[in-house]
Amino acid sequence: MKTDKAAEFNLENKMKKLKQISLAGMILAASTVSMACTTEETASNNSDRDATAGICSGTTLQGSISNRRDVDWFSFEVTSAGTISVTLDHDSRDDFDWDLYPASGSSIASGSTSQIPETGSTSVSNAGTYYLKVSRYSGTGWYDLTINFPQGSGGDTGGGNTGGTDGCGYGAIPSKPSGLTEYVTGDINDVCPSGLIAGNGASLLMGGGSDVDNAFSQNVVNHIGSSMDTVVLRADDSNGYNSYLASLMASDSVITLVVDSRTLANSDYVEWLVKSAEFVFVAGGDQSAYLNAWENTKLSAALQHVYDKGGVIGGTSAGMAVMGSTMYDPDGILGAVSSEVVTNYCHSTLNFSQGMLSVPALANTVTDTHFYERDRMGRSMVFLARQATNHKVIAASEGTSLFVEADGNATVVGSYEIYVLYNGTSSNLQQGQCGSPVIYNNVNRVKLLSGQSINLNTLQHNGDEIEISIDGRNTQFYSPTSPY
Repeated sequence: MKTDKAAEFNLENKMKKLKQISLAGMILAASTVSMACTTEETASNNSDRDATAGICSGTTLQGSISNRRDVDWFSFEVTSAGTISVTLDHDSRDDFDWDLYPASGSSIASGSTSQIPETGSTSVSNAGTYYLKVSRYSGTGWYDLTINFPQGSGGDTGGGNTGGTDGCGYGAIPSKPSGLTEYVTGDINDVCPSGLIAGNGASLLMGGGSDVDNAFSQNVVNHIGSSMDTVVLRADDSNGYNSYLASLMASDSVITLVVDSRTLANSDYVEWLVKSAEFVFVAGGDQSAYLNAWENTKLSAALQHVYDKGGVIGGTSAGMAVMGSTMYDPDGILGAVSSEVVTNYCHSTLNFSQGMLSVPALANTVTDTHFYERDRMGRSMVFLARQATNHKVIAASEGTSLFVEADGNATVVGSYEIYVLYNGTSSNLQQGQCGSPVIYNNVNRVKLLSGQSINLNTLQHNGDEIEISIDGRNTQFYSPTSPY
């Protein structure tokens, strides 16, 4: 019955969003020939970059729409010209719609009537990646999605050698380990850009939400050049960055690696691909999962190597979180909320770990993301209060990036703001004891808009700077009341 199914799925969905999902469970079991078919949406598929992948033609997927802003994206590989047909079933009280997109461009088909199920089809003449977006007109709840499309054999998940060449002094490509899911766009063989300067690495910090096109096409390309090998690291199964970055940066190759275990992170194959890349980008997800799977492995050493040889490393959301020397690490606990953590200096949602990378300009730094949108000023001030006084917080709002060069010079690109919090001469942690509200006075807050810059070593900048305070004894704990 629909009602039984809805109740069962809603319970599972709530548990999924409230509990930390183990990395091993995030990737579906795969054979040595092809991936198992995905049967439900991933938790963070709210954009085409994070689309749920691994979809098989004719296999029904379960998903849910939880609020008016919730959208779910799916990607699938069409192997030849033919017909794509879509069936979207949902509860009779809801009205959900779907839109079909090619790898680039506008929608080529949609289902936006009030019919249940919402069906439709279209003919396509090109093979490649296609995307389907599920959204709501009204209601919230479960849905079943079935997509039929031309499909050959599934993607390789390991157990062979890619046959690549020697490359730029890194030796032949090792054998691919069984169980590794990868998505390759372009030529996997290594290219050797001449513009890299050892010791002149850079980092790209992005605040989540919409990606910043110019950060990739200008900041990264200007640093490396247009001929580069790009690796995207993540722990959930999606290939949404491949066509986007390949087109935007004219990369020689874009390879997405789904590295969800220490075994894979210690494989020679993953080490080779990351080490030989010029740009490595860590997708959004769960920074604690990344730390647990990657810290002190060949993968983390390879990431450091890319930076040290003069390449660019970076990430968005959780990917930005792993760039700092100190990391907010909500391992197995709910995320910190400003209104809660200001009431207790040792709130249960506060946990910090040493970062796994060494970027000199980000020494003594904690990062924060989705900043303005989720009112994270209060929690970032508590983050700062919990560190040594020489620390700073770098926080990015959604759709905004900070490109940090080796000398500490950092430039903002994007739609909104970057914030830097640090202790100035008049800053004072008046009350910082476990069990007590946090009272933290006169913290220096720097606000930077697109095109503005700061040197993270000297803190010289051309943005706006004020002093702000928090008093966790009060419901309105900010001073001034609008600290942004």
